[in-house]
Amino acid sequence: MLEITYWELCAAITIAWVIIRAIVGIKNKKVSFFREAQLMMVYICIIVIARIVNFPWHHVNGKIGTMKFDVSKIFPLWVNLVPIVHLFDIYDGWQMNIIGNITMFIPVGIVWPICFKKLDTIGKAILAGAGFSLLIEITQLLFYERCSDIDDLILNTIGVAIGALIYFGYKKFRARKASII
Repeated sequence: MLEITYWELCAAITIAWVIIRAIVGIKNKKVSFFREAQLMMVYICIIVIARIVNFPWHHVNGKIGTMKFDVSKIFPLWVNLVPIVHLFDIYDGWQMNIIGNITMFIPVGIVWPICFKKLDTIGKAILAGAGFSLLIEITQLLFYERCSDIDDLILNTIGVAIGALIYFGYKKFRARKASII
């Protein structure tokens, strides 16, 4: 069995991030401090979501719990592909699950269109955020204590949509305000 701590996952994400940004800088033959600062918002979204999604909320011996990978325990896959069936199951924290899944993805709907110019419509931003959420749900299949759930994908995408509506609504408001002046 392999156990991955939050800090090990952060280190892996950070190393991958630095390598990718270095390759982009070498390819473009320049590094823009403003662009890198802007992209730090994406990095922060990834790190925060990784913590919330992959690790238990309760601490174990005063520390964040681990993700556990054990090939012998992966199968059968723990997946819910039927929407809404378990969404309102009454258990401690079911409301927090709904609110949390939506809320943690609102920044993705705001930050990603700021940082990635090709996400220039609400639809593209939502599709990109849904793809990110799907990637998370697929990677959770590797960790036997995690469940891949269509409801999480739906709720995360709703969060991205809310964020995108906020961002594009604000952008439209600013454009309208600028045209009046």
